[in-house]
Amino acid sequence: LMYVLVYIRQHQEKDPLFWNTWAQSTLKNALTLQKLNQNTAKNLILFLGDGMGIPTVTAARILKGQLSRQSGEETQLEMDNFPFVALSKTYNTNAQVADSAGTATAFLCGVKANEGTVGVSAAAVRSQCNTTQGNEVTSILRWAKEAGKSVGIVTTTRVNHATPSAAYAHCVDREWYSDGEMPAEAVQAGCKDIARQLFENIPNIDVIMGGGRKYMFPKNQSDVEYPGEKKHFGTRIDRRNLVEEWNNRMKNKNAHYVWNKKELLSLNPNSVDYLLGLFEPGDLPYDLERNNETDPSLTEMVEVAIKILKKNPSGFYLLVEGGRIDHGHHDGKAKQALHEAVEMDRAIGHAGLMTSIYDTMTVVTADHSHMFNFGGYTPRGNTIFGLAPMLSDVDQKPFTAILYGNGPGFKVVNGLRENISTLGYEENNYKAQSSVPLNMETHGGEDVAVFAKGPMAHLLHGVHEQNYIPHVMAYAACIGQNRDHCMSSSGASSLSAALPSLTALLKLIHLLC
Repeated sequence: LMYVLVYIRQHQEKDPLFWNTWAQSTLKNALTLQKLNQNTAKNLILFLGDGMGIPTVTAARILKGQLSRQSGEETQLEMDNFPFVALSKTYNTNAQVADSAGTATAFLCGVKANEGTVGVSAAAVRSQCNTTQGNEVTSILRWAKEAGKSVGIVTTTRVNHATPSAAYAHCVDREWYSDGEMPAEAVQAGCKDIARQLFENIPNIDVIMGGGRKYMFPKNQSDVEYPGEKKHFGTRIDRRNLVEEWNNRMKNKNAHYVWNKKELLSLNPNSVDYLLGLFEPGDLPYDLERNNETDPSLTEMVEVAIKILKKNPSGFYLLVEGGRIDHGHHDGKAKQALHEAVEMDRAIGHAGLMTSIYDTMTVVTADHSHMFNFGGYTPRGNTIFGLAPMLSDVDQKPFTAILYGNGPGFKVVNGLRENISTLGYEENNYKAQSSVPLNMETHGGEDVAVFAKGPMAHLLHGVHEQNYIPHVMAYAACIGQNRDHCMSSSGASSLSAALPSLTALLKLIHLLC
């Protein structure tokens, strides 16, 4: 059936009427957007594809289509259907090409910062503990919590990794995951590790899901899932058991700690108010390598999170990170990265089914891009992981459409570029060729896309500094520093509602007199 549909599609595309009809339909839909959604956002959701630059979005779109046996190029991602799109400038205050910590501070705290630092302003210097105090900046997650909303964090990385940590921590070094990764002098000077700050800075974050279990337990304590593997043992020098402390503190609050998919999906969200889910000692596995029995997918975690959070009549703020897109690219493993992006898009679609554009603002963006791209004049429907249709006119060897500007895929054999024709270039962990040898591929410096729908989504348009994003989201929800318009509009609406009654009363008085 799929092949028949592809054939019909190819036939349709030869007729100008097909393209004209499609464009006119798109135009009609665009005209409906002239009536702006200026509702107050009860709920806010930010989907962050770590490292999901525009080439990654395009390649993920093609992959999504090809997974459904279509040619792929004409497929639409869930985020493609969002009505408003902008570009975000990702540089850090001290870096032209950004890292995930400084960018997270921008799109969560509304302030640009130095690379490697989370939840602190640019006055803080990386790894210098004594520059922390006085330079803390707060996040939209905190603003939402203080406004009475429920808040949640869902990630495929460690819950104390760069992106999620900027939502709650103030730390001059993104790698201070626990006190076991901190210099002794920083601990003595009073700086707190990120795992500890997760539980201490913002009381009672309603939903926390991801990896990073080992940073919560005493040093050398064996892991519940991998008891014999030392690399997964606890890391805390202070001997604290943060999970046990959380359980004790939340004992009478309908709170649950889970560490595997079975436990997660056995919960009834209606009877859960607080959830801590730590599914791996480190990051969660790539979606292609995920154990369906023990590890939840990003979509499954998002579904549970929304079911718990939406019970709050005041609404919620949810940060969702597809964090391993970035890791796949760093490893030169494009197939892993793109499948992570497709899974995040699936989660975006599922969240859309569980919420309404009338009261929920959803934003999808990336923190930065990567040195990833694809090209080579590939024909329509060419498998995204396949070869370009020609040989190099310099070394007469084939090459894949996907290439990296730098990274671990650089390989020379007998003084020449490796011939990939005999390699499994469509395998899950194939490292695509790169032009510059590096053990780890680097981020890219170009702007990234911002997709938005729901109340006030039209305020994300054009080209913006990355730190603009949380200001728009806060404005839409009437939280943080942007509340004046909410009070004036509610006052105006109250007055307009009262006017008919007032007019009727005046008429009655006139008649009586």
